[in-house]
Amino acid sequence: MVSDLSYNALFRKTLSILTDAAIVSPELEARLIVEKAANKTRAEYLRDYNQIVPPEVIEAAQGFTERRLAGEPVAYITGEWELYSLPFFVSPDTLIPRADSETLVAQAIKLLQGTKNPHVLDLCAGTGCLGIAVAKNVSDATLTLADISTGALKMCKKNAARNSVAATVCALDALETPPGGAQYDMILNNPPYITTDEIETLDASVRNFEPHIALDGGNDGLKFYRAVAAKWKTVLVSGGYLIFECGAGQADDVRKILATEGFTDITQADDIAGIPRVVIGRK
Repeated sequence: MVSDLSYNALFRKTLSILTDAAIVSPELEARLIVEKAANKTRAEYLRDYNQIVPPEVIEAAQGFTERRLAGEPVAYITGEWELYSLPFFVSPDTLIPRADSETLVAQAIKLLQGTKNPHVLDLCAGTGCLGIAVAKNVSDATLTLADISTGALKMCKKNAARNSVAATVCALDALETPPGGAQYDMILNNPPYITTDEIETLDASVRNFEPHIALDGGNDGLKFYRAVAAKWKTVLVSGGYLIFECGAGQADDVRKILATEGFTDITQADDIAGIPRVVIGRK
């Protein structure tokens, strides 16, 4: 059967369904679903806006829409997401990059200005988006991406290649003592920080689809902050920075943890919503 729907009409149909389902960003997600179904770039989609859609594309879009209505995040459906205007592959082995994390990236780039050939470690790297975004904006940075998850490490390799960033990718456990001595000018860490009990109260799109290993921060959500501040300062050079992303309401506790471990020049930065999102300490 020949379709008589244009890409514009398919977009509008998908948009209506997502809007009725109270999806927060229906226009963005409708466009992403149609682009994915058609296997088109954004430019190709805009170019072909008024062309007739093949039936198989309509079928694919319907399938993706059903998955979205079942709660699956659109980033997992499309297999990619953006952070700091850079594209990243994502998978169910990794958290989806979030705009909150751009605060950490911006602070890291600012602190590295004037440091010659800085060595940067992205610990609990997930997609590798934090470290890659920093390295992309600090041209002489040497980057290491580390995670305990095999699936995440695969995403790190793919994303470094996608963004033309050279990176060492290795399996490291943030809760364990790191190998080697002082070698990094900066450690970036967006650790699991949701309390164990709170995970079951999260939105279904997070609770049922994103990896719990990347969410669970222990009974008080601070397990990783304590371990990283205590153990990983040994691989920071003197004057090096440890930069944490933290959850809403955690900044004061994270500052205290850094102070207890002897870090100085402890500061914090707010995200675009005015929430203290980043805490920085200097060795």
